[in-house]
Amino acid sequence: MSRKLFIAGNWKMNTTRSGAIELARAVAVEVGSQDQVDVAVCPPLVYLADVGAAIAGSRVALGAQNAYFENEGAFTGEVSIRMLQDVGCRYVILGHSERRHLLGESDEIVNRKVLKALSDGIDVILCVGELLEQREAGQTMDVVQRQVRIGLEGVSQTVMAKVTIAYEPVWAIGTGRVATPAQAQEVHAAIRELVGKLYGAQTAAATRIQYGGSVKASNAAELLAQEDIDGALVGGASLKATEFAGIVRAGM
Repeated sequence: MSRKLFIAGNWKMNTTRSGAIELARAVAVEVGSQDQVDVAVCPPLVYLADVGAAIAGSRVALGAQNAYFENEGAFTGEVSIRMLQDVGCRYVILGHSERRHLLGESDEIVNRKVLKALSDGIDVILCVGELLEQREAGQTMDVVQRQVRIGLEGVSQTVMAKVTIAYEPVWAIGTGRVATPAQAQEVHAAIRELVGKLYGAQTAAATRIQYGGSVKASNAAELLAQEDIDGALVGGASLKATEFAGIVRAGM
């Protein structure tokens, strides 16, 4: 099955309001009218509305970097899926390694967020990936498959079309180190095999699995050429419109 590539930019805790608007407009211009690759940008929460306005009418979709699993209430500092939808978000990134390892989110918390997002009708980018010590100990597949299995627990086959899985080896995020195309492909293939066991071959064949971890325009083509790599979740390189567009073009 031919899967449409999906390139998403995770701006993390970067930009100012004016810089975010400028970057978003530049990305929209660079992406232009192409529809061969799905594209999204995920700015900081406080700039979502501004960025949404800047990309309105373009081929670029809006995504958020996180959300909580309740509709409303006494959850200081959190934001609900409905709030994200209210400002035009189509996607939400959940389970990013920085939230898992810096902010202590468990597989179970990530799963609650995934279930809430899908029940409210927003598309999910579910992040999974191993630490350097876990890779060196030969635990990559165990860690990643556990994160996928628990992250998707309770997710029905009918809504799996709204889930993108992003494999991000933690040791390659922001370090300049990149998993080789063969290393990345091996893990992506294992993830797809697991999705097949959970949901069947047809769903596995349709599920998009992004790679993340120091993806740049210079290495994107080789990564995206791998059979089971269906796009990229881009960090630092997404903060420069021309660099990000180069990654998008690598998938065309």
